Amino acid sequence: MFAAIPLMTSQQRRTTAIYPGSFDPLTNGHLDLIARGSRLFSHLIVAVLTNTHKQALFSVDERLEMMRDVFSPFENVEVDSFDGLLVDFAEKRKANAILRGIRAISDYETELQMAHLNRRLRPATETVFLLANEQYAFVSSRMIKEVIMLGGDVGQFVPEPVLRALRSKFTS
Repeated sequence: MFAAIPLMTSQQRRTTAIYPGSFDPLTNGHLDLIARGSRLFSHLIVAVLTNTHKQALFSVDERLEMMRDVFSPFENVEVDSFDGLLVDFAEKRKANAILRGIRAISDYETELQMAHLNRRLRPATETVFLLANEQYAFVSSRMIKEVIMLGGDVGQFVPEPVLRALRSKFTS
């Protein structure tokens, strides 16, 4: 019923987590979750999913560049990209956790299904949920894009490098 998992000493234990997403664009909600996750895990990999089914505002390279700028103060946060299955990327990067944020009940239902599927595909990787900070619970990348396309100010919802990039896309 249960697979035996060898115990590790605290000296041997290194927790590497992956926080996956499209991050198109990165929001302060994402940033808050990453800052909190960086305190929980030895190493946090923020992984940009290369999703060919979505029309992205920013290329993967543009997102990675902005994120490296934003996360430079975090010593244990790395930025990377992947395509394919998240659990395959987790295995490749030797990650033992997937970090996911929950803003609402609807997020939980979707994330729970993915967590169960990922556990079946790769039992060595746990999914850890963090609740969104209430000041960011309503912020989504989709909403940010919609507001700025309609001429609204999104400065309070995104980090400064992202704001500059958004403005350059929509004021040209």
